[in-house]
Amino acid sequence: MEDELIMLEECPICRGAGMLFHEGGWSVQVECTDCSAHTIYVEYNNEEEKKEAEKAVAHLWNIGKVVSSERGE
Repeated sequence: MEDELIMLEECPICRGAGMLFHEGGWSVQVECTDCSAHTIYVEYNNEEEKKEAEKAVAHLWNIGKVVSSERGE
């Protein structure tokens, strides 16, 4: 089975690069490498769920659903 490439838009806050970050082998989020804006974590239990979790956080990132530590957030 071929890995599907996940495309990430620029950060909706600062236009920086977004990257997938896995936490402890059980959850994933997208985080901006410049301003640290990020999506929620999505949990997974196996490789199949991991791929779906990656797609889910990429979708949230790409539509601008992020958390930022900017003032007023």
